Amino acid sequence: MKRIYLDYAATTPTHPEVVEAMLPYFGEVFGNPSAIHSFGQEAKAAVEEARNKVADLIGAQAEEIVFTSSATEADNFAVKGVAFANEHKGNHIITSSIEHPAVIETCKFLERRGFLVTYLSVDEYGLVAPDDVKKAITDKTILISVMHANNEVGTIEPVAEIGKFAKEAGIYFHTDAVQTVGHIPVDVNELGVNLLSVSAHKFYGPKGVGALYIRKGTKLASFMHGGGQENRRRASTENVPDIVGLGKAVEISRREMKEEAERLTVLRDKLIAGLQERIDRVHLNGHSVFRLPNNVNISVDFIEGESMLLNLDLEGICVSTGSACSSSSLEPSHVLRAMGCSHERAHGSLRFTLGKWTTEEDIGRVLEVLPKIVARLRAMSPLFKSHV
Repeated sequence: MKRIYLDYAATTPTHPEVVEAMLPYFGEVFGNPSAIHSFGQEAKAAVEEARNKVADLIGAQAEEIVFTSSATEADNFAVKGVAFANEHKGNHIITSSIEHPAVIETCKFLERRGFLVTYLSVDEYGLVAPDDVKKAITDKTILISVMHANNEVGTIEPVAEIGKFAKEAGIYFHTDAVQTVGHIPVDVNELGVNLLSVSAHKFYGPKGVGALYIRKGTKLASFMHGGGQENRRRASTENVPDIVGLGKAVEISRREMKEEAERLTVLRDKLIAGLQERIDRVHLNGHSVFRLPNNVNISVDFIEGESMLLNLDLEGICVSTGSACSSSSLEPSHVLRAMGCSHERAHGSLRFTLGKWTTEEDIGRVLEVLPKIVARLRAMSPLFKSHV
């Protein structure tokens, strides 16, 4: 039985070209980039080449890119860094109720240390209203953090509009762009952000490496202390193989992004239409237009998403019920709940995320299998029986 992977938002397979590019840095080019001898300088040159590639992809300057161990670290660095470096100016942070846990849990941490956080509501499509951001600003606001696109429902947020308000008010603005960088065009100047988080393994790079864009002049406190790496922003010997892998993944995405986004949009729309045609009482979660090219999030009435997921897995089809970072939780998606979904509808959700190796045949297989699974599960559901 062919296995079909449709959970690309959780992680992507490392591209073969990325693996090939990384291999020399595990052996023959093993130097520490901080060393001044030739071994070290060879490694440093590779790090700086990758830094330039990341900067070029998002319209930044090379010196504005700091490599991290993950996007979670980048989010923590951005939010805590601004908070601790600017608490003499104020203690208020604005974010949204649908952020990734890497931002929400960091904000909760800061609340326990005396910071005030406004968690903005979203509409039924998962959109943050720019006017709500503007209204929430006070004279104590030091940071706004709103993700570029939601990892669960795929809604693309009006970040550029929010960036204008932030700039006018002189407030630092951070966006978690983990689901967009490498998939759709991202330009830090067009978005108007001071800080932007990146993760390599979300676009066919290796796990264990990310980056934080820090606009020149942004006051940010470091929370990794030790050596003077990354222009004294982030101590720790650089993970050279993974940084090289991130750079190669960026190179590939620049080459293939436009064509791949168009291809995935066609497959995405075919999956949405097919599910709506074949299954009664199925709901599309997220915005139908302002949506990532690869994301399909649905809720199916009267049955649980976990039951559908397990049955799909038995058929060799791998999907998720939301964020991989909260997959062990029995609580319904905080994103769907923030969008106004009932507990029942939130529990009945499935997320399909497509990627480089997704084919039209894969989509056809889902459309063949899932309606049968839904029919079988509904036949056992007392909730369904009470509504027929």
